[in-house]
Amino acid sequence: MSFAEEVKNEIAHCEPENTDCRYAELAALLCMGGALILGSHGHIGMEFSTSNNAVARKALKMWMASFAIRPEVRVRQGLRLRKKNYYILRVPPSLASTRTLQQLSLFPGDREFQSIDLKNTACQRAFLRGAFMGGGSVNQPKGDYHLELLTENELFAQKLLKIMRRFRLPAKMTDRKGAYLVYIKEGNGVSSFLQQIGAAQAYMDFESVRVVKEMRNNVNRVVNCETANLQKTVDAAIRQRRHIERIQASGLYLRMTPKLQEAAELRMHHPEASMSELAALSGMTKSGLAHRFKKIADIADTLEGQDNHERSNNI
Repeated sequence: MSFAEEVKNEIAHCEPENTDCRYAELAALLCMGGALILGSHGHIGMEFSTSNNAVARKALKMWMASFAIRPEVRVRQGLRLRKKNYYILRVPPSLASTRTLQQLSLFPGDREFQSIDLKNTACQRAFLRGAFMGGGSVNQPKGDYHLELLTENELFAQKLLKIMRRFRLPAKMTDRKGAYLVYIKEGNGVSSFLQQIGAAQAYMDFESVRVVKEMRNNVNRVVNCETANLQKTVDAAIRQRRHIERIQASGLYLRMTPKLQEAAELRMHHPEASMSELAALSGMTKSGLAHRFKKIADIADTLEGQDNHERSNNI
């Protein structure tokens, strides 16, 4: 079972706080996962389908608690092996169903869902919960953080985005092949969304994995940083020894100043030490020691330049 299915199974058992919240949750659920049916005389019906058994039961339970019309319930089997069954709730077009759907603001022209209460914070949470059950998905916390709500209704997507931003969720909206996607790509945002819709256990599971993941990433960053610093220390030590050996081979070593000879002897006796360690051993400052090695490097570079010039003349 995917993490998204686990979230839907959990929130499908959340009870709306009151009648207004139930209307808000049912409206979002049907708007996300349902389709209107046009009948004769301008009457409207509705068909809702889902592959999640718990969500189907929740939709039927909320509908039966809200309206007298009993929907038709069917199960459509998957066409292939291991394909999930689809649970279908159908309300045939009629005058009564038309009035019922108007109460849920499911007509295309009702862009602000004026028939339901979306000013109350609890109703807003219920609205987001219904939308996620109807057409939401969220990645496993082990992977990239991503939560999305996908709908073909642009006005509905804009309403979801508006409500999510009221909760200070970092949600964004884009279009995808004729549909509209409201999404969150930040770990804190996904975590907060799960809290808002009442997925307490999923939130705990998500945070548990996220903490371990962040800790592992921090450890890796520290290790990588220390490895890089160690490599720099090794490279610097090798380069300094080569400069000293080049000067020794030229016979100019004893002509260097005592301070430069002191730095050279220190490096040759401690080939793997860092600059900080050499400074501590010598009683010098790190910058002062680095200045001496810079002068040694300049002498070695001068010798190297002279050698190259002589080779070119011989050719």
